[in-house]
Formats: sequence, C-alpha cells, structure tokens
Amino acid sequence: MIWESALNRSLIDHSAMIALPLTGRARSVLEACTPFSDSGLETKVKHRLRWLGVPIHEQSWVHGRRVDLLIGSRLVVQIDGAHHTGAQRDADIAHDAQLALRGYRVIRVSYFQVMREWETVQHLIVGAIARGEHLAR
Repeated sequence: MIWESALNRSLIDHSAMIALPLTGRARSVLEACTPFSDSGLETKVKHRLRWLGVPIHEQSWVHGRRVDLLIGSRLVVQIDGAHHTGAQRDADIAHDAQLALRGYRVIRVSYFQVMREWETVQHLIVGAIARGEHLAR
C-alpha cells in the first residue's frame, strides 16, 4: 500500500524502484504495484481480490467519472473513505444511479466494511461475479 500510494503521488519513480536490488517477496510486491490506486483502501481491496482471476481495472473512467475498481466490464466497486460526505456523497449517489441505468452493477463499501467486515464485502463481490454481473450483456 505504501509503495502504490507513493507511486500515485509521484513521490517515487517506478523505474528507479525496479532498479533496486530487491529479491524474493519484495520483488514480487514491487512487480504487482501500479500507480493507479488513489488510496491504501483501494490497494487493499484490489490485492485481496487478485485470486479471483478476473480483470480488475483501477481508476477507470466510466460515464464521465472515475470509479475505484472496475471488475470485468460491468462491476463497479466504490470504496468510500471519510471524505464521502455532503456534496461528494450526493454526486456519488447520482453517478451510481447513472451507472445502474446503463447496466452496471455498483457495490459501494465503506472504510469500516473493508477493514472490519471483509468477509461480507468479499461475499458481495464474489456473488456478483458468480452471477456474471461483471460481464457485458
């Protein structure tokens, strides 16, 4: 999470990191890093879902706004931190409605759910994938 956050904020350079003499697990972690996650929560969810073997795209533009994770071509996972209140929350709800009208399935979860209720979150996502809700129709 730290490396991805630093990459996202351009605090470190990926090519410089690759040149480091890392081995074993550190090398594997670095090879899996991308600069796309906007938060540690997004990184945590993405890495917890790797085992599913389905495409997971970070910070994809879908109908005028970025979404945290796009799984396959139709399953959107939005991860809300503390800043999702007031006008931000209203805009999020409006975008969720637009996505639903266009055939996307949106799963919106909170910090608390990711950190304390992961089994429930995973069950929601895996269930949606099992029903094919990540696939274009």
